[in-house]
Amino acid sequence: MATPEMMTEADQIKTFKDFLVQYNKLSELCFNDCVHDFTSRTLRSSEEKCTSNCMEKYLRANQRVSQRFHEFQMIANENMIALAQKSGNPS
Repeated sequence: MATPEMMTEADQIKTFKDFLVQYNKLSELCFNDCVHDFTSRTLRSSEEKCTSNCMEKYLRANQRVSQRFHEFQMIANENMIALAQKSGNPS
């Protein structure tokens, strides 16, 4: 993964836009799932708890998926290196 110093300005803008899209999707998802009473300007405690749980669950799931993807990517890279060494084509 590229560090912020290695990324071009266009890459940084794209990364930020991707983050905002994900954030907005999460906000909409949790809002639609948790907020049902529009008779008050404030969230009820049950709505607030629901949105917090929704966000935490999403973030934990996203972290787990990212971790598993990284693990599979490492295995795939190791397999490609082993295959290249077997065939006599060092990379």
